Amino acid sequence: MNYIWIVIIFLLLLSGFGYSLWHIWNILPFPLFFKGIGVGVLALCFLVMFFNFFVGLDRLPMVLSEILYEVGFSSIFIMLYVVILFAVLDLGKVCHIFPRSLLYNSAGGSIFIFIIIFGLFFYGNLHYNKKYRQPIALVTSKKLNKPLKIVMLSDLHLGYHNRKSEFRRWVNLINQETPDLILIGGDIVDGSIRALREQKMDKEFLRLRAPVYACLGNHEYYSGESEARQFYKDAKIHLLVDSVVETDGINIIGRDDRTNMHRASLAQLCARVKDKTLYTILLDHQPYHLEEAEESHIDFQLSGHTHYGQVWPISWIENAIYEDAYGPFKKGRTQYFVTSGIGIWGGKFRIGTRSEYLVVTLSHQ
Repeated sequence: MNYIWIVIIFLLLLSGFGYSLWHIWNILPFPLFFKGIGVGVLALCFLVMFFNFFVGLDRLPMVLSEILYEVGFSSIFIMLYVVILFAVLDLGKVCHIFPRSLLYNSAGGSIFIFIIIFGLFFYGNLHYNKKYRQPIALVTSKKLNKPLKIVMLSDLHLGYHNRKSEFRRWVNLINQETPDLILIGGDIVDGSIRALREQKMDKEFLRLRAPVYACLGNHEYYSGESEARQFYKDAKIHLLVDSVVETDGINIIGRDDRTNMHRASLAQLCARVKDKTLYTILLDHQPYHLEEAEESHIDFQLSGHTHYGQVWPISWIENAIYEDAYGPFKKGRTQYFVTSGIGIWGGKFRIGTRSEYLVVTLSHQ
């Protein structure tokens, strides 16, 4: 079934690229030679994406890998909006809202398309770079040693695009909160441990001024689980893989990612909790089967993974897939938060979604 979906997605990408390039060829008001150059450059950007997927970047010089990553994966999101825009114009042409001449050898049409796409993605990049502080107040009747301040985040996707200089800014934001604990809900790595090693990202983690606990995400498996584990060890991250820890008067349960089909059940993990009277937080990267946390009497679950689609209208698809694709949620006495993540995969754009970190205060009622 996974291979079927890969083929379907691959065919959809090819169809989208073909549709976009055909329209761009038609709308450009240039001689054939210059049209060929323009469309050829765009096609090359799209092909870079397939190169990134199927060949990989780890054997290339670091600077070249960073460029190819940005160009190739940004093209997916740009193509999506080009397809949407041309589809609207095609529909408008059929309904006689737009003249046919707007789409053929049209300087006005070309400028219109360029302004819309450039404006959208200029905004999307600015919006991505703004990191939203999401405050959450949790109150419990369970005993606490003291009120706690916890910074929670997920989906950092550090690598060829979210580089050390950007991560340094995130570390500064977290340290400004002076938290007691830092919890990370998976996908610290984007797709390559090599990118983190060469940039010495572990040194930036060591600048964090509170203990860090994290669970695995699916991208840790894509990048190589054993290498990811070693990196986290070097970065002094307490990695919870189907394990439980008691710290600062609360329980933290870290589930292995569901990529591992043999991971322990949540019921098995809860059976390992020594003091069930303590407030319990669950880190589970992918927000499937939320009822399990409620049935296991978890107090709070942090998940990520969805990115809330990163850009609209993918966020609508996420809403159809997940019971809670983004934001706070409650089932029984269990509270949840599915975060859209502080980082991002692929192109660094947020349209209709946001990048965020959670600042949680936990106090006794």
